[in-house]
Amino acid sequence: MVLTILLFSCSSGNKTTTMRIIKTYPFNDLAEWEDASFNTNGKINYTIENGNLKIFSNANTWERPKVKTIVKFTSGTYNWRVYVPEMGIGDMTSISAFLHDDDQHELDFEIGYGSQTIRNQLMAQSDDLIVYMTSQANPFQSIPKTIQRGQWYNLSLEITLNSNGKYHVNWKIDDITLGTLQLTYGVATSFNIYCSVENLQFIGDHIPNSNNYALFDSVEFKEN
Repeated sequence: MVLTILLFSCSSGNKTTTMRIIKTYPFNDLAEWEDASFNTNGKINYTIENGNLKIFSNANTWERPKVKTIVKFTSGTYNWRVYVPEMGIGDMTSISAFLHDDDQHELDFEIGYGSQTIRNQLMAQSDDLIVYMTSQANPFQSIPKTIQRGQWYNLSLEITLNSNGKYHVNWKIDDITLGTLQLTYGVATSFNIYCSVENLQFIGDHIPNSNNYALFDSVEFKEN
């Protein structure tokens, strides 16, 4: 179910209220989503369980199960509520919450165990995972930070427009800004919202030895 709230523009004296769109995607079903999986051989690696979207990838595969919204969006605040469990040590698996138009226009949160090299650089503890906050291009930027496993998080991408109509992005976790970037593109680019758990080579040291998963409680978009 999608809940949409419209605050329509109106004038009262010298005051004007502008339209604001809020779309909330609670995971009662996937009616407003479509499959976007790679390398799953036609399998559906996600289910709705107790009001959460559970996405999983299997050990010893390069499965990339994911779903995306049918509707596309532009500037505003995007929020995913995600449960990050313990993940397999060294597994190349990413829990991802991201926006995508094409490979040159993509903004990501990607959470995984991380390579030992990156873990050493960040002085990660045994109960830490690594979160990458990334713009894939225009320009490229990727910021790694530690994040604790076994917790729920609010992952937010806050996208505003500068005076030239270009996007400016803040990456936030639980309302704390951990990354920021001025992009070279703007409202001509719109995004599908994605949720995924993907076996990807950059985020660990070996093909996954474990089945890994994440829970997505809800996704929300708020127009600025």
